[in-house]
Amino acid sequence: MLRLFNHAAKKPPVQTSAPGPIITLAGVVKEYETAAGPYLALRGVDLTVMPGEFVAVVGKSGSGKSTMMNMITGIDRPTRGEVHVTGTNLTHMQEGALAEWRGIHLGIIFQFFQLLPTLTVVENVMLPMDFCDIGNERQRLARAMALLERMEMVEQADKLPGALSGGQQQRVAIARALANDPPLLMADEPTGNLDSRTADSIFQLFKDLVAQGKTVVMVTHDNDLARRAGRAVLVADGQIAAPVAPPAPTSVGVPR
Repeated sequence: MLRLFNHAAKKPPVQTSAPGPIITLAGVVKEYETAAGPYLALRGVDLTVMPGEFVAVVGKSGSGKSTMMNMITGIDRPTRGEVHVTGTNLTHMQEGALAEWRGIHLGIIFQFFQLLPTLTVVENVMLPMDFCDIGNERQRLARAMALLERMEMVEQADKLPGALSGGQQQRVAIARALANDPPLLMADEPTGNLDSRTADSIFQLFKDLVAQGKTVVMVTHDNDLARRAGRAVLVADGQIAAPVAPPAPTSVGVPR
């Protein structure tokens, strides 16, 4: 049992909609001002992701895939269009409310792990719970240890991240992303800094999480991994080049 406490009361007020897609991008345009003039990073992107999907976002450097991920995570805002994630309209949310929403509803996994080097492994996993003021110290520690056990990293709990291999650090980063039990995981090139064998094991972890009810969106350059996801979305020149309709939603339980 990984749900060791109920954090429902801590969720920030959000604008919710009826059950449906977990991600909807509608006519999303992102324009940046540069020294050479306006630059369109996204050109009217429409995207729908259903709960329980495993979606790989692929494209060349500069294609707009990272910008699209920043729209979904609320790290950046669209110039035009709307972004709805987990039933919440992110488009006009204030930064404070957005940060609280992100802490509860979203887990983000980075290529270079982004673990705090002066905190132990278990302290890194506890950090999102600390930030969102979820549970007490004993409950946070218990959940962090349970997640590390799930990632086969419990024996490394008291080590600093610098003592771990790249693959081990990524497992810790996944445990941290799961700390607040978010429905959606966003992974930005999570295997790009790993050898092929370790990358395959991390990919399998994502598949297992999807099988247990999580939604995973993974940005990757690895076409072989993308083909093994439930659906691949190709981004080119700021547009989705080959949109694919999402499969019908299935009845899958959320991991607890």
